[in-house]
Amino acid sequence: MKTSPAGSAKLVVVIDDDPLVLEATAGLLNSWGCQVVTARSADEAMRRLDDRRLRPDIILADYHLDDGTGLEAISALRMDGRSQAPVIVITADHSAEVQREIRMLGYALLRKPLKAAALRALMYQLTWQRAVAAE
Repeated sequence: MKTSPAGSAKLVVVIDDDPLVLEATAGLLNSWGCQVVTARSADEAMRRLDDRRLRPDIILADYHLDDGTGLEAISALRMDGRSQAPVIVITADHSAEVQREIRMLGYALLRKPLKAAALRALMYQLTWQRAVAAE
């Protein structure tokens, strides 16, 4: 599988069960020069990545999905080695329990309503840290 070449657009996988959120998020990410794969579930994300033989540079997942959680979707993507990309979990759930669960897994957390500047800064930080670690 290919990752995005150095200096090219970052490949971002967005998992959310709301089609309007997927459309809006994809539009925002595209405007930043990212390649975007949107999906309503882990299965759909895996199919779309496999079809294009790509690995994401970063994964954005909503915490609450129609069928389970974003954490379960991320786990499915990581289970067979498809991705070890950094993860940002986005949620409207402000409970300490959800925050602990996300942090315990080593994922970043952003709360809804999502602020574009915060998302962009965190995406840059996570992908930059990964690039530096790989050197």
